[in-house]
Amino acid sequence: MDRVQVIEAARDYVDGGGLEVDLARLVARRSVSQSEGRWEELQAYLGKEMQPLLLSMGFSVEIFDNPREGGAPLLIADRIEGDDLPTVLVYGHGDVCNGEAHRWREGLEPFRLTREDDKLYGRGTADNKIQHLINIKALELLIRKNGRLGFNAKIILEMAEETGSFGLREFFAANRARLSADVLIASDGPRLAIDTPTMFMGSRGGMSFNLIVNLRDGDHHSGNFGGLLADPAIILAQAIATITDARGQLKIAEWRPTSLTPDIRAVLRDLPPRRHDADWGESDLTPSERVFGWNSFAVLALSSGNIDAPQNAISGSARAVCQLRFVVGTDIEAIIPALRRHLDANGFPMVEVRAARGEAFQATRFSPDHPWVRFVEQSLTRSAGRRPHVLPNLAGSLPNDAFTDILGLPTIWIPHSYAECGQHGPNEHVLIPIAREGMQMMTALFLDIAANAASLKANT
Repeated sequence: MDRVQVIEAARDYVDGGGLEVDLARLVARRSVSQSEGRWEELQAYLGKEMQPLLLSMGFSVEIFDNPREGGAPLLIADRIEGDDLPTVLVYGHGDVCNGEAHRWREGLEPFRLTREDDKLYGRGTADNKIQHLINIKALELLIRKNGRLGFNAKIILEMAEETGSFGLREFFAANRARLSADVLIASDGPRLAIDTPTMFMGSRGGMSFNLIVNLRDGDHHSGNFGGLLADPAIILAQAIATITDARGQLKIAEWRPTSLTPDIRAVLRDLPPRRHDADWGESDLTPSERVFGWNSFAVLALSSGNIDAPQNAISGSARAVCQLRFVVGTDIEAIIPALRRHLDANGFPMVEVRAARGEAFQATRFSPDHPWVRFVEQSLTRSAGRRPHVLPNLAGSLPNDAFTDILGLPTIWIPHSYAECGQHGPNEHVLIPIAREGMQMMTALFLDIAANAASLKANT
């Protein structure tokens, strides 16, 4: 097949309903890795959905237990066509966040794919089922039409990304040789703009933690004890208020990065405007610099008493679940100790800092000048008819450090979703036009890799 035929065949897969049918089957799998989940569903996603598909494509497939007790299974598939050919590693995660069905609007259910105009709703549509489905189906299309890929392909699928990729790094360390490749090409996260493809070569790190004020057992009458007993919610609120100023600017010196260098600023300078609050975040940074080049602190949840049925009582305890998103240059091992010192120095030794459930993600970046990055950028530009936005790192967090630090790979991410997709919340969805273009671009990219296999291998 020539390039035009490839792009047409990819478009037909989407417009003919094939993508929707395949995605509906994947969304129906309740592959939740968080509190609502069951191990059996995680195993079924790999064993009953992914394994048969990949075997039919001529891949060797093996499902592995997680190296850490209680962890989710993982899958490795490979199709080796020649030792002299480049090897592309493809990643995806089949696990999803809690369904939270009560939060979805009427007519939608988290584990039933629903189409409304150009939107496909369902848990895992954007994050990450359609993203790895598109990439795998692009490989399948080339195999079906040409009888071969023209390069080697390996696929790693995990089922615990939404809990910090639990056990993934240990698995990579134990299977480094089996996962060896020349480049990672994967898809996750959102595009920067709906009408323009995006590439990114890393991600911000993410660490969650609890702040807890536990003063006493039980609650006490707010009239009889008001003014006598300390209120843990007030103490916690005051402690949180010392971490940033009124517009969210970080006040912990160790949390303020030094890696927003002139070259990174130059890369971020021409990005399109982003939705933002003008009076929030670092005042001397642009919106793009704030989200791609800086650290941000967030309070994810607060708890004290019963907000739905408050009583006239002073609670005995209060808790906040907080998070720091951080860029390269932030010492992950210093985040919690710096917070502890800060709280003590500001008079809050009674506030306990406790690590939250789930793994922390390291921050990563990869050079946009690498030959593989430039090759992918040129391919996407040719397919889309416009240059993609090229970011040094995603604003969100991914297990990219497992690929860069353990496997030593250049990493290129090409997202097939957009920022308003509702991932991690109710009404998660994808846009069919982005999926269509994603399917066309990925199929053409894989064809371009095959056509340039010799030079790519020589430059690796």
